[in-house]
Amino acid sequence: MARDKLYLIEPGFSDAERPGQRFVCPSCNRVEGLLRSFPELAAQLDVERVAFPRPRRQVIAEIGEDSQSLPVLILSGDAPADLPVANGKRFASDIERILALLSDRHGFPRQH
Repeated sequence: MARDKLYLIEPGFSDAERPGQRFVCPSCNRVEGLLRSFPELAAQLDVERVAFPRPRRQVIAEIGEDSQSLPVLILSGDAPADLPVANGKRFASDIERILALLSDRHGFPRQH
């Protein structure tokens, strides 16, 4: 059975333009917090953490080069028709939409 897939940037990444510093993606970090707080719900998803630098080949293979901003949630099965489509897959890349979809589809608590 196909499952929703969530791509996140690996936390604690470095940026070649700012050596010696470590960073997190603020939007990815919000989702990481939910995944760690509700592991039983997180188990319903396929989660893949990818390195910060582009190109992000795994994401490109799924939804194309123009859609490699993260986080991104790629939906399996029925998905809202207003979401963008690439390679026949519907996906959400807006953090608020991702959080709403995680709540609606997988039971994660809604954040305000």
